[in-house]
Amino acid sequence: MSRMKNFILVTILALLITSCNNDDEPMIIKPKTIVDLASETATLSDLVAALKAADGDLVNVLSGSGPFTVLAPTNTAFETFLTDNGFSNLGEVPTDVLAQILLNHVIDGKVSAADLTALGSGYTKTFADGAASQKMDLYFDTSNGVVFNGVAKVSSPDIEASNGTVHIIDAVIGLPTIVTHAAANPELSSLVGALTSGGNTTFTDLLSSAGDFTVFAPDNAAFAAFTNPLDNDLNQILSNHVISGVSALSTGLTNTYVKTLATFGDTDSNLSLYINTDDGVTLNGKAKVTKADIIASNGVIHVVDNVIDLPTIVDFALADPNFGTLVTALTRSDLTFDFVGTLSTPYGTAPAPFTVFAPTNDAFASLLTELGVSGLNDIDEPTLKATLNHHAVAQANVLAANLSDGMTISTLGGDITANVTGGATLTDANGRVSNIIATDVQASNGVIHAIDKVILPPLD
Repeated sequence: MSRMKNFILVTILALLITSCNNDDEPMIIKPKTIVDLASETATLSDLVAALKAADGDLVNVLSGSGPFTVLAPTNTAFETFLTDNGFSNLGEVPTDVLAQILLNHVIDGKVSAADLTALGSGYTKTFADGAASQKMDLYFDTSNGVVFNGVAKVSSPDIEASNGTVHIIDAVIGLPTIVTHAAANPELSSLVGALTSGGNTTFTDLLSSAGDFTVFAPDNAAFAAFTNPLDNDLNQILSNHVISGVSALSTGLTNTYVKTLATFGDTDSNLSLYINTDDGVTLNGKAKVTKADIIASNGVIHVVDNVIDLPTIVDFALADPNFGTLVTALTRSDLTFDFVGTLSTPYGTAPAPFTVFAPTNDAFASLLTELGVSGLNDIDEPTLKATLNHHAVAQANVLAANLSDGMTISTLGGDITANVTGGATLTDANGRVSNIIATDVQASNGVIHAIDKVILPPLD
């Protein structure tokens, strides 16, 4: 009997020990991913439905290791988005577009609300595809809560998942256009005010449209400092900040001329813009890029520190280092003619417009060798003045397309002859031939053509 009791006691003890061991083992709880959390949140059911419907297997993507930061619009936010865009339900949204919109709510890495608040404001990249084969930029501003692109405010921050962080927001963040980014950034409010002055919708319609644009956007300080000294048309000035047909990244810019949407007088000849990348990016020698490569769906924005006024011929001569010697010649102190003042005459006032055949630095260096002198100061004033006069035509904006073989061009100093067969050239009274090596640098008061040989007056 005692043996039986002992057996029963041992058995009970063994069971108790086993039970205690099982109780000590922790319960295995599977970590919740961003998708798991969204699926368990009733107010995010539309987000989950959108993730399932969109191209790109986004449910699987956001179930991956990450880490990701997801800005999660509520059901109410989705309902507003659908209504505002003319959709009855999610099924009507093209799945490729839906995918890009959703990816525009995903940031690489784990970013807390405190991280954003510490930065104050700025741009971060999303997973959406933007212009120039770059990822889209997203603007955040924490001056009054955490707001993205000026439209979506965080209502519930820092919901932790195993593969990142979720911030619930009160609006769907659409794919931003250039106008979206300009309107969202308070440092560009003066630009937005100028673009929409008097109820004007021309610029906002254009820069909200599909296509590729590069916009040089003056900040508020730039507009505050701008006095419009030549009383130029505001729409033309604004157009002078827009390049159409290309989304140009700062890394792809070189020292060159491009065309803006501003035009010469009442013609369709677009004004030129000189880009210099020797020290950052400088435009027409006056405006410097301070924040580059803000990526939108339809182009790229570069913030600049000055308004780019409509350029004169003198502005281009000063901005382009290839014309440094020409500027030195035009500004020599003993000249009895004010070349700079004359060539700054605005369009509509005689003797503007001008056509200037501008010798490069190399052209002047060759001239000094040809004349057997060491510098410009060795050329007497009457000869220098006559030489410079042979490079300017008054009251004419002669484009390269206007030139023809045997064409006589009457400059301020005398006649020269143009030819175009085999390449555009100019022949002076001495039979010396200058090649036109760059054409149609269009200013607001005339046009410049660069030449490789200085034109001389008749040599007796």
